[in-house]
Amino acid sequence: MLQLRLIIPSDLLEEVLARLRDAPGVAHLVHIPQAATVPSGELILCDVVREAVNEVVEWLQQLGIHHRGAIVVEALETVISDAAAAAEDRAPGYGADALVWEELEARAREEAMLTPSFLVFMAVAATIAAAGILLDSPILIVGAMVVGPEYGPLAAICLAVVRGRRRPLARAAATLAVGLVTGAVASFVATAAFRLTRIAPDGYELGGRQLTAFISKPDGMAAVVAVLAGVVGMLSLTQARSASLIGVLVSVTTIPAVGNMGAATAYGEWAEVGGAALQLTVNVAGLVLAGVVTLAVQARMTAPSPPPRT
Repeated sequence: MLQLRLIIPSDLLEEVLARLRDAPGVAHLVHIPQAATVPSGELILCDVVREAVNEVVEWLQQLGIHHRGAIVVEALETVISDAAAAAEDRAPGYGADALVWEELEARAREEAMLTPSFLVFMAVAATIAAAGILLDSPILIVGAMVVGPEYGPLAAICLAVVRGRRRPLARAAATLAVGLVTGAVASFVATAAFRLTRIAPDGYELGGRQLTAFISKPDGMAAVVAVLAGVVGMLSLTQARSASLIGVLVSVTTIPAVGNMGAATAYGEWAEVGGAALQLTVNVAGLVLAGVVTLAVQARMTAPSPPPRT
């Protein structure tokens, strides 16, 4: 279940209380008169089953509560109540599969922010990937995949496309692009430094990298894996299954491809740069396409999505 904490203008109090009482998925309705100070108003607390939250939040927005007051959605870990069980039974659908759009959009906004820490993670992940390529070490490649934060803006792109939100789409795409460029530049600089200090090998021999050569050699199977990872990644995000999301991160070669581009550029191996760029394109396209389709299908199978806010 989720808890709604609402600040309601006094002139809308009776209407909101009446509709919450009649809503099939609402339980534990509490009203604290004139408890809110900024903005001023009535404080209402209620618990709502996940499959009913979108409908409740939609009509609250239609009343303009988010303009004149506030709508706060919080997750509840454990609820022990006959009233909550009855609300679950009355609400159509299944809570485990329900999409709570406001929750997803809040998470996407956070993940798509271009922050210094995001760029640091991208730079470090790509540098680890470059080291893994130079050492032909699959372990380092997997480590770079786990460290890379690139799936956050990718998922935000999918959500923005499905919801028809142009500004969030542009913001997420810009964050992803800047992050990928930062990773490629960082891996190039690191590889050049490795060569100057003679840590890295003198040559960039593809034949000597039997375990990591696939990064710059994309094929049909790479596209299949990217699509499957996009499906699982979106399901992991919408259902908050972090263990599955880790599996997604170690299934696609976005960060290794970025690291390969930087490392190969440092050696002047332009064919390798092109192959890695193609691998990156295949993975990004597969993840976004599969994510968009998966989220759209989930939206069709669950409660209809609310219209964009004004």
